[in-house]
Amino acid sequence: MNSTTSTSFDPITLEVLRNALEATAQEMGAVLKLTAFSPNIKERMDASCAIFDANAQLVAQAEHVPVHLGSMLRAVSTTVAAVDSLAEGDVILVNDPFIGGSHLPDVMVIAPVFGDGALIGFAATRAHQADIGGMEPGSMPGNSQEIYQEGIIIPPVKLYRAGVLQHDVLNLVLANVRTPEERRGDFNAQLAAIKIGERRIKELAERYGNVRLAAGFEAILAYAERRMRKQIAELPTGEYSGEDQLDDDGTTDEPVLVRVKVIVRDDQMVLDFAGSALQRRGNINAVAPMTHSAVFFAVKILTDPSIPTNAGTFRPVEIRIPQGCFLNAQRPAAVCAGNTETTQRVVDAVLKVFAQFAPERIPAASQGTMNLISVGGRDPRNGRAYTYVETVAGGQGGRPMGPGMDGVQCNMTNTMNTPVEALEISYPLRVERYELCDGSGGAGHHRGGDGVVRALRVLDHDTRVSLQSDRRKFSPYGLHGGGDGSRGRNFVIGRDGQEKSYPGKATLTLTNGEVVVVETPGGGGWGRDR
Repeated sequence: MNSTTSTSFDPITLEVLRNALEATAQEMGAVLKLTAFSPNIKERMDASCAIFDANAQLVAQAEHVPVHLGSMLRAVSTTVAAVDSLAEGDVILVNDPFIGGSHLPDVMVIAPVFGDGALIGFAATRAHQADIGGMEPGSMPGNSQEIYQEGIIIPPVKLYRAGVLQHDVLNLVLANVRTPEERRGDFNAQLAAIKIGERRIKELAERYGNVRLAAGFEAILAYAERRMRKQIAELPTGEYSGEDQLDDDGTTDEPVLVRVKVIVRDDQMVLDFAGSALQRRGNINAVAPMTHSAVFFAVKILTDPSIPTNAGTFRPVEIRIPQGCFLNAQRPAAVCAGNTETTQRVVDAVLKVFAQFAPERIPAASQGTMNLISVGGRDPRNGRAYTYVETVAGGQGGRPMGPGMDGVQCNMTNTMNTPVEALEISYPLRVERYELCDGSGGAGHHRGGDGVVRALRVLDHDTRVSLQSDRRKFSPYGLHGGGDGSRGRNFVIGRDGQEKSYPGKATLTLTNGEVVVVETPGGGGWGRDR
């Protein structure tokens, strides 16, 4: 029986197919990075790419940003379900967190893929656009209290219909952002990425046939599910509970509790967030797919990292989030920091529980924040609007096998930094300091990694700055006798040299010559110092 009529896959052929799909997602990412306009994507690669089957189940992903990829598991299926019909050449645009599952700057571009007239899959990208409108440049305000303040909401809408650009849709979006030409360029980069994904999926369909390719997709999911079930079955059966907390929601000083109970039974795991804080007025609320993405990341840390990541991987994992909980946000909640901060705390809380029954696998807490800073105004060099967005690295938690790494993006983010040269060419800002915060990692047998100091001076203009950060009040925890990591700090150095401190979530005006400084937390230590 030839390759186009048999639906079975031997292990070697299945692995060839799986790697071809993962390579396609990686190639999509390379195209996106090389063709993007904004430094946030072309330098930092704050974007992710993935492949889905005809039922909108995740089949393969590139190793990009966990907070994007984990939520895309659900986002593509809910988005596709919201459109009326699909045809070859269609492209869907969406950023609505309550449908697409992130925050507004994370715009998804999705294309259905057809082979011989039949739907065979989807290619999808999610990229953090450096501005999507709203009350502050960069669309990540520290003080938003409802979703409408955070940018333009794009429900699932066709940007292309049967290969024809819908100019009215694009023009409507671009009319509501501060940097429309940069957004146009980044959208085109996402389109280029999904086009290469579409091409590669069609090539696989030509090689294997539509029916066999669909069978291969399901075999890949089943393989991942089997391996995950085997891993869970090897864990100690029982119920385990723990908690952690965010500093506050940006509107009050009250901590925001994340409580989780983990139930391990046979080859299944349940994570129940009953007892966590209710939906808050500030912007630390997370839509359910954000919480799911954090859980999936933590489960991957607990289990064999060689298990492929797809929809099958997490079939044995049940997540329960009560209605009204801030981890299951409902419209019109503000949610922009639910992505950057709350997912990090969910990871910390879940890993703390995992450490109770798998201490040899789980690290101490990493910095626990993305330290997001966005700066925007009018560039005095050309009079044009600009928006600079960055998440600042910090200390990784000490690990069972060695010390935590210094100055790295931890857990739910996997981006690079904006190189100093690229930053200073692109924006009217100067990097005054960019160095490790020596000694900020927690002590221990395996010490926590150090955080960093990032200081930016405003040049020849006044500008707006938004900060979204955490671990400014509560330190990243150590494990098994290791010391806590140091807390982070945000402050501004005025032209008179005086420092003024700011909370973790804040929006402020910087005047010409002032310096904003972000000191990021160190990771917790692992084990008692010997």
